[in-house]
Order: sequence, then structure tokens, then C-alpha cells
Amino acid sequence: MDSSDDSAHGAPTEEDAPSATFADDGKNTIGSQLASRLREAIISGELEAGSKINLDKARKTFNVSLSPLREGLARLISDGLVEFQDNRGYRVAPISLANLEEVTTLREELEVFALRESIRIGDVEWEGNIMRALHRLNRTERDAARPETLEHWEALHREFHLTLISGCGKPLLLHFCNLLLNLNDRYRRAFLIRTSGDRNVGQEHSEIAQGAVARDVEYACEKLRQHIHRTGTNLRNHLATKGVV
Repeated sequence: MDSSDDSAHGAPTEEDAPSATFADDGKNTIGSQLASRLREAIISGELEAGSKINLDKARKTFNVSLSPLREGLARLISDGLVEFQDNRGYRVAPISLANLEEVTTLREELEVFALRESIRIGDVEWEGNIMRALHRLNRTERDAARPETLEHWEALHREFHLTLISGCGKPLLLHFCNLLLNLNDRYRRAFLIRTSGDRNVGQEHSEIAQGAVARDVEYACEKLRQHIHRTGTNLRNHLATKGVV
């Protein structure tokens, strides 16, 4: 997808038929499916941070009309992944050290609180889900030389973190944690492509999971906080070497 000049004006009419790839099935609208595809494009770096989003070319790429495309972009504005300015159109939200610092700090606070609540009220099914998610993650290869392995590992990594906090019983809290993971993953992807990670993440995940199912709240929460903090530090150092301010 070309992310050059934005051209909201003069775009094809909304009567253009969407492709079967984005069919409205009554549960997931075309706009929501587009939002998911665009979200992945931004998080993976396919759409570069700070780049303009050309509506006409995006519409042609996805073979959809302008209305669902704008619906999808509006969802990403609320997620903090896209920005809109009058007379300038849509743009992928930029990255910065300050943004990363804020995302990391909020994750430390909100995810740790969500884990604490999950340990307090989570049931046996929640415990089993954690161990299954951990097993799938730890059995999955992550190789920077093979991008397809990174993509699969990232999906399972996200599943593990969300499963850890899924027992908290607080939908709004889970929503905010999900948004923060999206924002954090923008930084992680670029880092992993070049390094495949730089520490024993598998052991860290295992310690967090085992502490959670053992209901050792202080141990599990501190291990999760350290895990998030170390990731943030690594990403900050990586960005600094790339001249990001």
C-alpha cells in the first residue's frame, strides 16, 4: 500500500462494491475487518510510523468503498495508531521515546493490576488457559531470519499476555490493556526483526505463569512488572541507536 500524499478529495464513490475478502457477516462489519488489517499493517511496520495514508490507493488496495475505509481508520484513531488533521488527512501515528516510555509505564501499572485481580478471582479454567497459552508460546520458534516465525510467535505472545489477565473480570481494564499492547507491539516488531530478542524470555514467561496459577500474587506480579520494564528498556535503547527522540 502506498502511503504517500493523502487524497481524501476526489476519491471514487461509495457505491463501489467491496470484495468478498471483506464481507459483512453481521458480526464483523467491513469497517471492523479493515481496521484489523490496517492495525496489523501499522504494528508490523508495513505502514511506516508518521507516513500519510492515501485514501484512494488504500481503497483500491482493499477493493472497498470510502465509507468502510473511513470507519476502519476512525477505530484506529481511538486506538492511538492513526491521527487525523483537517486539510491534511490521515497519517500513521509517529513513534517516539516519550510515547514508548508512557506506554511502558501504563503497561506496568494496568497489566500488573489486572494480573493481581485475575489471581484473586480467576477460576480453574483461567489457570488451565494460562498453561496452554504458555506451552504453545514456548514451543514456537522465533527466528529473525525467518519473518513468518516472528509473526506467528508474536500472535502467541500476545495471546499469552492477554490470557494472563483475562480472569480479572473488568472489561474496561482489559480493553485498555489491549490498546497498550497494540501500541507497544509497534516498537517490539522492529526490534525483533533485527535481534530475535536478547534474553531468556521463555523463562520469564514460565515464571510469571507458574506464579499466577500458584496464586502467589506478589511473586507473579513482580515478575510481570520486571518483564515489561526490561522490554521497555531494551526497546528504548534500540530506538536511541536509531536516532529516534
